[in-house]
Amino acid sequence: MSETTASVGSTSSATTTASPTGRVRGARVALRSVQVLLALFYGIASALPKLIAHPTAVESFDRIGWGSGAMYTIGALELVGGIALLIPVLQSVAALALSALMVGAFIVQLTAFDGQNAATPLILIAPLALIAWTRRAHNGDLLRLLRRR
Repeated sequence: MSETTASVGSTSSATTTASPTGRVRGARVALRSVQVLLALFYGIASALPKLIAHPTAVESFDRIGWGSGAMYTIGALELVGGIALLIPVLQSVAALALSALMVGAFIVQLTAFDGQNAATPLILIAPLALIAWTRRAHNGDLLRLLRRR
């Protein structure tokens, strides 16, 4: 009976020791998955219609009064930001830049579109802020790379 108790106790402590590591790994995988999903969203669902001048994107930018130049610029920023979310040294800065872009999108949704779809940019800011905070250690790596030049 003492051997059973000892083996259960040792298994229990081994599980307790391994559990935080498993949680950390799971959190890293989940965060990376969110980054990939956001990169796909920004690249395909958001940037592509602007970059190919899809009629709905053209109509939206005409309604705002910004024209095609702003549409292509914002589309390019979204595409570059989406790609940068996948590059370790750029992911925190990309998340911050895309968050700033979403603040602008929120303001435009409120003013030009009477609040229609105004929640979408706010919803996107939450995971972007998490990415920016969690991956902030890479900012030091980016600064070191930039200082070398």
